[in-house]
Amino acid sequence: MESEKPTPCANYATNTVLMHGDISDLHHMDARLRDAEAALQASMEWAQATLNSIGDAVITTDLECQVTYLNRVAETLTGWSSIDALGQHLSDVLTLVNGQTLKTATNPAKRAMDENRTVGLAMDCVLIRKDGSQLEIEDSAAPIHDSHGHIRGAVIVFHDACQSLTQSSKLAYQAQHDPLTGLPNRILLAERLSRAIGLAKRHQHQVALIYLDLDAFKPINDSLGHSIGDALLQAVAVRLRECTRDTDTICRQGGDEFVVLLSEIEKPQDAVRIAEKILNALAAPYRIGHHELRITTSIGISLYPDHGVDTFTLLNNADTAMYHAKKSGDNHSQLFRADMNALREQRSHIESQLHRALKEDALFLDFQPRVDIATGYLVSAEALLRWCNPAIGLVQPLAFLPVAEARGLIVPIGHWVLMETCRRLQAWRKEGVEIVPIAVNMSAIELGDRTLPARIADILSNTGLEAHFLEVEVTESSLMHHHNEASLSTLIELSQLGIRIAIDDFGAGNSSLKRLKCFPIDTLNIASCFVQDMHGSVENASFINALINLGHNLALRVIAKGVETQEQLDHLKLQGCDGAQGFLFNQPLSAADFRQLLVVDRPR
Repeated sequence: MESEKPTPCANYATNTVLMHGDISDLHHMDARLRDAEAALQASMEWAQATLNSIGDAVITTDLECQVTYLNRVAETLTGWSSIDALGQHLSDVLTLVNGQTLKTATNPAKRAMDENRTVGLAMDCVLIRKDGSQLEIEDSAAPIHDSHGHIRGAVIVFHDACQSLTQSSKLAYQAQHDPLTGLPNRILLAERLSRAIGLAKRHQHQVALIYLDLDAFKPINDSLGHSIGDALLQAVAVRLRECTRDTDTICRQGGDEFVVLLSEIEKPQDAVRIAEKILNALAAPYRIGHHELRITTSIGISLYPDHGVDTFTLLNNADTAMYHAKKSGDNHSQLFRADMNALREQRSHIESQLHRALKEDALFLDFQPRVDIATGYLVSAEALLRWCNPAIGLVQPLAFLPVAEARGLIVPIGHWVLMETCRRLQAWRKEGVEIVPIAVNMSAIELGDRTLPARIADILSNTGLEAHFLEVEVTESSLMHHHNEASLSTLIELSQLGIRIAIDDFGAGNSSLKRLKCFPIDTLNIASCFVQDMHGSVENASFINALINLGHNLALRVIAKGVETQEQLDHLKLQGCDGAQGFLFNQPLSAADFRQLLVVDRPR
């Protein structure tokens, strides 16, 4: 049986389907091709944008060293536009000569392809730009490989060597200078001090180091903020420049410490004179924003060759002398002495022992009573910090408190004193004892701590003690000369809590009555030195009378400290002094003995 042959209509239909299928495939292929072309174009544009964004010049070539690409930096450095450079030989676009001999330099692209590795440009390589001007350049060339690893050309990356030198100089400057003040840092100081020592040894003259520490700078920084602290340091740097010669080096050693290197002096007194000039200049008020700030400075001085013949020893000894100046009081300078090293070691030992004392509860309080002069009864007391060292026994406060202040331990120690005072008072009251207010000494550093009011509020809340049983004593000098705006803010907050405020050692400082009226003060404590010399000096007796009248005119209670004789007490009573404290009544008592006194020595 014969098979059926397709009809013409059937063939037409089949061919039509195949033709439509081929056309559809072609459309898909065209779409994929367009997508691929678009992706390739986007990739090329992205690569070109990237190359145009980098800071270095980039030129690519083919195997014949004909230019195939320049980025914008390459156009700028060579003077050739991309349109003019494409297809040109590399030696025409990147004409290189030796800067010393002006001989034509090796073609970096050819060398990279010949050696199949990255190669650096020759030293002193100079580019002859299109306009004939010269430019020193530096960097490298590398071969370009395809996906099979075959070399297809080369790429040269280069930059202006002068800009590189400028950047290197900038980095070197930054490494040797303080970014805040612009002064040399300790790295540059060590270099210049070493050089000064070498010259002094050769020419037989002296070198001096003046080591400065700003007294109580940290409370200013903490209470008013780092921006104010930074501005103050910058102002200090300006004043230091005004006090020294161009040949001297002023260094910011770190924090609030500065060092002045006097590279050549004739005699030690020259350094002492500069130190005194610095003390006076830095003590003048600073106007920082809306704040008027006052600071004092402690200065130590060491000399080459008397106090050391190397940089480390001279710096160390100047630092030691500075610490001793700080112990002498505000705004002092001190020339190094050999015996100070032993005291420095003692200070380090005390510091380590104090850390341990805080952890092991080796601190304790004594209490010295204060009496009402009119009635003779106990009305308050002063808490006195004591330390019993397991190795050496009782350590006097004058021996360890300056170390605590210098090494940042005064704040935790002061916090412990506040807590222990409040805890004791509240414990005695729970036992049925009628308590009296207790005064606690406050250092300038503590007073500048912005967290102090909140911390005292927490202590009062945790112990349950009413605020009026706590009195804060601040020395006249610290109140008048250290960050008085921060002090004022802190004292106002404490007064608002109900805490009594007293100025201690009044008369020994240099108060301004205008400023004194600004502080929320309840009590004036007359310095004991005036009381003890009362009958040996008519001036002291008159001065005490004036202080008592001043206090009363300001509606303040006046307490005389250091009362040791009945004659002193009688005079104070005659002048209307309110209270007294001293050995005439009681020596400092232990907590147990003071509790007993609270029980028996009260009006019935």
